[in-house]
Amino acid sequence: MTQIHALARHIAIARRRPRDLKFLKVPEGVFADSDMIPMEDENAQKSTKDEFISQLKEKYKILYNDVKPIPYIRDKLLRVDKVFVEGGIQYLAEKKKIAGHGTWEVLDSYHSILSDHRVQSSRYILEGDPGYGKTTLTLQLAYDWCKETRPSYMRDKDIFILLRLRQLGGVTSIYKAIKLFLLPKDSKLTEENVKDILRNSSSVLVVLDGYDEYPDQDVDTDCDIFSIILRNMFQKSIVILTTRTSCLPKQYSPLTKRLKLTGFDENARDQYIKWAVVGDDTTAAMELKQHLKKNPVLRDLLQIPLFFVMFAHISHESDLCLTFQTVTNLFRHLISCLHSHMKNKLNDDNIKMHDLFEKEHQKLDLLAFNMLKCKKKQVECRREVFCEELGKEFYDQYLKIGVLVEEEVLNISSKDIGYKSEVRFYHKLFCEWYAAHHLSEYASEIDGTFGHYLDPIDLQYLYLFACGLNAEAARNIIEYLENRNDADNFIIVCILEQDGINEHVLKGVKNLCVRQINVYKSHSLLLQRSTIQLLHIASINEICISSVRLIDSFSRVVQSDGICIQLKSTFSIPVLITLKKLTIEERCREITEEEMADILRYSSMCLELEELVYV
Repeated sequence: MTQIHALARHIAIARRRPRDLKFLKVPEGVFADSDMIPMEDENAQKSTKDEFISQLKEKYKILYNDVKPIPYIRDKLLRVDKVFVEGGIQYLAEKKKIAGHGTWEVLDSYHSILSDHRVQSSRYILEGDPGYGKTTLTLQLAYDWCKETRPSYMRDKDIFILLRLRQLGGVTSIYKAIKLFLLPKDSKLTEENVKDILRNSSSVLVVLDGYDEYPDQDVDTDCDIFSIILRNMFQKSIVILTTRTSCLPKQYSPLTKRLKLTGFDENARDQYIKWAVVGDDTTAAMELKQHLKKNPVLRDLLQIPLFFVMFAHISHESDLCLTFQTVTNLFRHLISCLHSHMKNKLNDDNIKMHDLFEKEHQKLDLLAFNMLKCKKKQVECRREVFCEELGKEFYDQYLKIGVLVEEEVLNISSKDIGYKSEVRFYHKLFCEWYAAHHLSEYASEIDGTFGHYLDPIDLQYLYLFACGLNAEAARNIIEYLENRNDADNFIIVCILEQDGINEHVLKGVKNLCVRQINVYKSHSLLLQRSTIQLLHIASINEICISSVRLIDSFSRVVQSDGICIQLKSTFSIPVLITLKKLTIEERCREITEEEMADILRYSSMCLELEELVYV
């Protein structure tokens, strides 16, 4: 008789003699084969997985409830969904070529990353310039996954993993990273538990935030992070890697879809003002919006979400309506407001020392510069280093105003894993701001070796701020950039970051106009405005403009105060008298006879134009 038959016989007996049920014994060996009753193992696995998910949600709850729109806000921490406003997002359409390159196409929403068939993949790189909200978006994803009523694109995501790569220096195992940085210190779950859960989960979404700040990006080691990026690990999982536009991994899976954050448009700015700044105060909202309309240069600078968020909160508190022509002047104002906010809380005896520390920050400048110059792109330092280098009083002041942030981090280099106090800048842009002060004093020392450690394409704001702080530094930086083949667009912005037009500015304009100047639809508002301004300076100063190429950016020719080309961004290119060649490249667009007549009319006003090309 088989074991099953024996069990059935005893069950039958039990039905006949219910009083004796408690005395019945299942024959030995009936349940010896674990495959016959997997329920106990399944229940144990489910319990472990539920515990893992619960611990992840508790960690993410801490993160997404700790959003500070501006550095000094400590008494008003906001939940991410109360401040998150969607900016623009695009994807690189490789099949749609223009000028030999893939084109950036608009996505409706960040929800589209996981729902739009055009970007369907298991690997994504989400890129964006500093301050464009990459980390805030990852916190919104964490919130979306944690909340009970998940949006449709998150509904089938069994597990959500969010790791900040700046914390993972020296950690080669992804499972160890999850155990160390996402689970509580007293968690009974092991690395092996984490591995089993991820392997047996039906749908896993992994977000690796901040590749540009990853300490081990240049370390040649067997590391899970690179295996995941190359899709040699977690092949069935969806992985999103965030990074600066200028800091893509050297190698990544050919299946990877590239995405890009493009900043705030007018609708996004209006929505943020209402949600996070003024609430239902329509008068205050209108005043802020009117100020932006009166200052179009400021509006373009505030396409960068970090700048806009800080400006909106500070302007609402101070009722100041200032105008700014450069990024440097805007950021200088924001830093000054942080100090002023703190100064208002001090008594007269302490104000003098506060003012001294606000103006004299050379030691902080040098420390920030060395952090950026470090080969590992170090973004944090031991608290003891900051205090020793800066002095305790100076350190405390910059900690209170929010420029510096102190946090407890894992010390994995020691034999016994423990915690240590580390200090970082509120945002990497703040680090670049102070480092730029040091750079502006020593810009004459810039050479190839210097640029190797401080790549201007990777650290654009470092060089941009330095140009705005010191005209002599700007001259040296621009001369250095002119020797590179990949910096033309950046040179344009650096030239116009200086206050006023002088002989050095005109020399930079002349050197740039010898080469072809491109205007892409995908260029930022700041770059488009700077390019148009540079072309106008060249024209009115009788500097020859060899060639201008509009790539998918042409909208139409209009005539208001005078005939001009209007771009899709609504910016206008005036008549350029010294222009020699104009090329207009438009994908999938047939031009009408009337439009061509308008283009010819504009061209006839460019008195030195020799060649007009429409593709």
